[in-house]
Amino acid sequence: MTLCTHSRRAALGLATVAVALVLTSCGGGSSTTDCGLNGCTIAFPRSGEAAVSVLGIEARLLGVQDDIADIEVAGQRVRVPVGAETEAAGFTVGVESVTASEVVVSVRP
Repeated sequence: MTLCTHSRRAALGLATVAVALVLTSCGGGSSTTDCGLNGCTIAFPRSGEAAVSVLGIEARLLGVQDDIADIEVAGQRVRVPVGAETEAAGFTVGVESVTASEVVVSVRP
């Protein structure tokens, strides 16, 4: 094989990974998601319960009280304060911000 063939295969492999990430980063309802190679950032609406499917799992905001988000990731419930991270079902879950209208959460493998 030539160097050109190896480069084409590598580019095709990267394109396949990019498509897979796009397909697994589906938002839900009024939530928005932004996924990349390092994980996903999810903006949940603060009012009401919301869920999204990212990285092959479901992430759900259950509520917020005193700047502590109650989140369920792949069936495991965790409480995460703003600016902190924790582990849930093999993922690192962090809360980046909480405002009157939204809760921004990060999920990384």
